[in-house]
Amino acid sequence: MNDQVNTADLYDQRGEELNSISVQFQDLGGRTHFSGPVRTIRCFQDNALVKSTLATPGNGCVLVVDGDGSLGTALMGDMIADSAVANGWAGVVIHGAIRDREALAQLPLGIKALGSNPRKSAKNGAGETDVDVTLDGVRIRPGAMIYCDPDGILVEK
Repeated sequence: MNDQVNTADLYDQRGEELNSISVQFQDLGGRTHFSGPVRTIRCFQDNALVKSTLATPGNGCVLVVDGDGSLGTALMGDMIADSAVANGWAGVVIHGAIRDREALAQLPLGIKALGSNPRKSAKNGAGETDVDVTLDGVRIRPGAMIYCDPDGILVEK
């Protein structure tokens, strides 16, 4: 990807227009630089909304999933991530766990998560979509631009 954005350079250019998330997410996808308009999900140990959302056209968006920081169950695995790639999502930021790390690392998708756990999540559809979420004190609004790379995550205020 030739249009990759480096967050350090972007912060130097735009500074106070951006919020920086200091949580140390791991880069787990095949793309380490990704950006796009935000879509959001708030859920806890239930990935039904993640699966259904990533099965819709992504149009270059980045899905931010507030899983309340839980590492108890995985909110995304290889099949859901394959769906995200097929549907044109730029990436996924999960404040929680994923699984199938080795498969995810091979996909042309940006993935940031706190870690991994092989345990499946519930599939009841509990949660909310396209709502403001807060990670590390940073409010993330649906439609705001998010920029991710190995240095971290920047979000438009």
